[in-house]
Amino acid sequence: MNLTTKYLGLELKNPLVPSASPLSRSLDIARELEDSGAAAIIMYSLFEEAITAESESMVRFLHHQDTGFAESTAGYLPDHQDFQNGLELYLEQIRKLKESLDIPVIASLNGVTDSGWIKHAIELAQAGADALELNVYYVAANLDQSGAEVENLYLELLKELRGEIRIPINMKLSPTFSSVGNFVKRLADAGVNGVSLFNRFYQPDIDVGRLALRARLTHSTSAESLLAMRWIAILYGRIENLSLGATGGIHTAEDAIKLLLAGADVVHLCSALLEKGPTYTALLLGDIADWMQEHGFESVEDFRGRVSALSAPNPAELERANYLSVLDSYSHSPGVRV
Repeated sequence: MNLTTKYLGLELKNPLVPSASPLSRSLDIARELEDSGAAAIIMYSLFEEAITAESESMVRFLHHQDTGFAESTAGYLPDHQDFQNGLELYLEQIRKLKESLDIPVIASLNGVTDSGWIKHAIELAQAGADALELNVYYVAANLDQSGAEVENLYLELLKELRGEIRIPINMKLSPTFSSVGNFVKRLADAGVNGVSLFNRFYQPDIDVGRLALRARLTHSTSAESLLAMRWIAILYGRIENLSLGATGGIHTAEDAIKLLLAGADVVHLCSALLEKGPTYTALLLGDIADWMQEHGFESVEDFRGRVSALSAPNPAELERANYLSVLDSYSHSPGVRV
């Protein structure tokens, strides 16, 4: 079976790409992912806030030592250049992964300020990353900020980065834009090479005992992938030279096949690999190949987009018609009076 695909201008041996996660922190696990069939790897995200906080903390520490204990620390205090900060470790990890792996390495950047995005993006490109994923985690909580203003933040950032780096740029988007299709088209016009649909925003929880917010991490479920499936099916084949990545909720070979049928170039894996380990990739690839053989497909290209808006007998099923069909198909449980 020919499982090859093209993503962000990169030739990949298959459509399964581990997304940003702690797995890429380990060279051994990264090698295991590659040996199990991963076609590329997206590194864990580099957070600008963490770099800034780390730098400020180090400055305060060294300043305190210099001013508060000058005599006792003379000749003892290490030079700040002896420490590796998070950015340096990240750049070093890119170089190590590039040396150890034959598959493409995609850096992931989560910035805050325009200057931070641009400065760090340039550094990631120079370290050897094959592509850059912009993990834009922005919650528009300002009641005076319009949807158009939020979109412009993304577009202006992309335009500035496109003028500074030459490697492919992928933008990981949230599903909260009022017109996803139009926004993706504008991103493509501004120079983005691909989009990943959709970024999974982790929601804060409330501890009812302490009457306080708490952070809570939950793994995705297969049902979550249906949102990306709908929009990829709508976008497939309508924006020239734009890669479509599906992320969030891909746990089984069936999940992956659905996204490819909708038109995805690649499907990203995260929770499934964290739960079942790197070798799970090989199992998924085997199941996809078996399904292809069963249906007479010799390559991924033979069936990609077969159930997109361009190919579906009734494209309206991807829009409002699906809402009506779901409601009409509902049947209540036995014994329930309606």
